[in-house]
Amino acid sequence: MRRQITLWSIMTALLLLGTGQVLAVSAVASSQGIPSLAPMLEEVTPAVVSIRVRKSLVPANKRFFYNGDQAPEGIQRFFKQFPDLPQGQGRGPSTTGAGSGVIVNADRGLILTNHHVVVGAERITVSLSDNRSVRANLLGSDASTDVALLEIEADGLTAIDFADIGTVQVGDYVVAIGNPFGIGQTVTSGIVSALGRAGLNRNNYEDFIQTDAAINLGNSGGALVDMEGNLIGINTAIISGNGGSNGIGFAVPADMLQAVMEHLELDGEVRRGLLGVQISNVTPEVVAALDVGVSSGALVTSVVPDSAAERAGILVSDVIVEIDNQVVNSGRELRNIVGLKRQDQEVDLVLYRDGVQRKISAVIGGNQGQASPSDPRSATTSQFRGSRLRSAEADAEMPGVVVDTVESGSNAWNAGLRPGDVIIEVNREEIADLAEFRQQAGSTERFTALTVMREGRRMLLILPG
Repeated sequence: MRRQITLWSIMTALLLLGTGQVLAVSAVASSQGIPSLAPMLEEVTPAVVSIRVRKSLVPANKRFFYNGDQAPEGIQRFFKQFPDLPQGQGRGPSTTGAGSGVIVNADRGLILTNHHVVVGAERITVSLSDNRSVRANLLGSDASTDVALLEIEADGLTAIDFADIGTVQVGDYVVAIGNPFGIGQTVTSGIVSALGRAGLNRNNYEDFIQTDAAINLGNSGGALVDMEGNLIGINTAIISGNGGSNGIGFAVPADMLQAVMEHLELDGEVRRGLLGVQISNVTPEVVAALDVGVSSGALVTSVVPDSAAERAGILVSDVIVEIDNQVVNSGRELRNIVGLKRQDQEVDLVLYRDGVQRKISAVIGGNQGQASPSDPRSATTSQFRGSRLRSAEADAEMPGVVVDTVESGSNAWNAGLRPGDVIIEVNREEIADLAEFRQQAGSTERFTALTVMREGRRMLLILPG
């Protein structure tokens, strides 16, 4: 029996070593030689806390806010009879909620959790692994990444180190630690199921780690750690039909956590940098139509006037493939990277223009346009039904095809055409009138790219067949 257990230990250790986990042997081997995660968890679990919040059920605009002589006479008499009562606000019915958090700085008492755990909270209480309860102060919160930063005052805290997210691979073993259903600290294990997941909320900044480690209600804000006990993410969301774990959980990755935390520490919010472009993904159809010279990246479909992008010399049809040595494979990746840069920060871009690689610098702007994916509906049709087109007048400021009308909800509307647009290029070939437009648009069986002028602004519309 002992021989079988020892053999099992060796085989398990070898399997874990195959995943690239350097400390896998120490993580799975107990003093008796039986496979166990206990040694690693003994170091890590004190850094994972339970969070309780109290939220008012009364909307803010329905509460009364009276102070001193500003209150009605009856309210003043009431507070004079009970001088110890707080006079800043009225308190109505409230509810409580529970979640989890991770201590990431023991000296300062900094804790990362989810925005949705603490949003609207009037009181936040953190329960530590040694059963101490401490009142927490909310330093800042960001709904777009679902990350919040808390601060507590307590001695003897333990923090988790951030993992190098670039080393995380699909198939790596991971452990989720949190407070599911408020029953107390719980540990579950699994693997990294996928990386770079997005689409749970189009308006958010998403780059989730997906895992099959069991995650349930109350795990939100808890730690997802590797076999070395380093933090690779905080658990945020699940896909479930009944509220229970179906083995599809998502965590905000460590690199995004660190970037958001820097913003929240300094400003209490994420003051997002904006580049001033609209972008789309580079697809095989884009490559065939535009001959961009690269098979992936963020295709610039519009540049906002007087934006950071325009000042840097970025043009419509450029394909951005790198920013500050970070590879950009899609519009979503560019949006995530730019959205976590600080305003006025200088960045180095690598892009392709007419198939030639170029390097430029840009200073991230403030309110002059946002790096965000184009409406996905703008790439859903190659036909122009629902629109009325005509050649520009002979004395027009520029030659091309004028869009007179577009029926709302039609193929042309969904493709992005709007009344007043002037189509000046098809597949980057200049057109002077409707005849040339039809000739160029009919010369490709699969794809059409339109360059249009709209209110003095040059835009690129992608119309796959």
